[in-house]
Amino acid sequence: MKKKIIVIGSGFGGLATASRLLSQGHDVEIFEKRDKPGGRAYVYEMDGFKFDGGPTVITAPFLFDEIFEAAGKSREDYFELVPCDPFYRIFNAEGEKFDYNGDHDFVLNEIEKWNPADKEGYTKFLKSTKAIFNKGFVELADQPFLSLWDMLKVVPDLIKLQSHQTVFKYISKYIEDDFLRKVFSFHPLLVGGNPFDTTSIYAMIHYLEREWGVHYAMGGTGAIVESLQKLIEEQGGTFHYNAEVDEITIEHGKATGIRLKDSSTHKADQVVSNADVAFTYRHMIPEKERSTWTNRKIERTKYSMSLFVIYFGTKRRYLDSELEHHNIILGERYEELLADIFHDKKLTDDFSLYLHMPTKTDPSLAPDGCEGFYVLSPVPHLDSGTDWEQKAKPYRDAIISFLEENYLPNLEENIVFEHHIDPLHFQQTLNSYKGSAFSVEPILTQSAWFRPHNKSEDVDDLFFVGAGTHPGAGLPGVLSSAKIAEDLICDNDRD
Repeated sequence: MKKKIIVIGSGFGGLATASRLLSQGHDVEIFEKRDKPGGRAYVYEMDGFKFDGGPTVITAPFLFDEIFEAAGKSREDYFELVPCDPFYRIFNAEGEKFDYNGDHDFVLNEIEKWNPADKEGYTKFLKSTKAIFNKGFVELADQPFLSLWDMLKVVPDLIKLQSHQTVFKYISKYIEDDFLRKVFSFHPLLVGGNPFDTTSIYAMIHYLEREWGVHYAMGGTGAIVESLQKLIEEQGGTFHYNAEVDEITIEHGKATGIRLKDSSTHKADQVVSNADVAFTYRHMIPEKERSTWTNRKIERTKYSMSLFVIYFGTKRRYLDSELEHHNIILGERYEELLADIFHDKKLTDDFSLYLHMPTKTDPSLAPDGCEGFYVLSPVPHLDSGTDWEQKAKPYRDAIISFLEENYLPNLEENIVFEHHIDPLHFQQTLNSYKGSAFSVEPILTQSAWFRPHNKSEDVDDLFFVGAGTHPGAGLPGVLSSAKIAEDLICDNDRD
């Protein structure tokens, strides 16, 4: 049965869901608050520079292939993926580097430079992650957890896989060297988690990267957004920009459409929200339609850290530097810094950084002779009470000064374009509760059934996709949530 379905938000979750539902024959309209699609993957363009606003690490590319194949198309005709080698270059506090890729012998040679005894442990660790990957990703990532029974059925497997342990503790069983433990435990930070709190299930990210590689989309991640936009329009989908949703309209407990900030209403048989789940419940669903349990759950949930990101372009190139496409720069403190960010909600003077240098792979993102970067620092969300209108400038200055002194000589005088975002951006522009960057924190007690469900418990015909629902943040998780929404909506049709 063909249905009219409204998708709120055009992040990757919304785009993937829209295309999947169009492939199933439904009529789909997407309503986006901003002036173009992307959500967290919004693209900033100025003076010949192009910066991906959000995700830059592309893994599990087959999840994109599936979307295009369902529409009778080939992904390769829309955008090009190229492998990154190394996947990451990781620097310690002294600037010494470790390269990591999908070549086992290469990684073992890198490990030997630090601690030869850890070569055997790493091989055992990698072998152990295959079982975690097969259960956590292959079997469970695209399955809904709508009832407690759904969760209880997998508890024996979770116990067997030692999911009660944290990622860092799990890795420490196999790796002795302190720096190497950091090298192989940082992955939860890519999805908003603290390696010292996040369930060891997330060690599967390491296996996922080894299985399919780390990729870059030529033209930037924004090229994927543009390709999905083009595909959806070819499929007959409709986009509405500068169209902020004020309320999900509900009749007799069922979602019936939306009302925009301009008071216009749009009817639908079903609604899919790619907006932040907490924001959707708190601001788009009338309080009388929310259960007391839902309100309490939103307040008690732990939310991910936020981010401070500087996008900058330089009038010179830095190809002679030691930097690669993806760089992780660890500070002197690791566990203590993460405790400050996640537990104490405290902004400190020190930091660890992710430095993205896409123009090393794709010079088209900057004018001739120029370089484009983005540097990201995890920071606490807005419960910290930090006054970002006052703190942003000195925090920016400290990061730029650090990069200039250690990695990018004469950086300040060579910057010709610059833009930054902070927790206020996540709260005010992206409608993210508490200004968190990845929504619900990925700890064991907030995984699977314990996360906000893909199908609303309070409102019929309302579904959720994106970072805040199951299975979680990161492109593989978000794209998997779209598969879940498609299955739930189509199963509902058959019912």
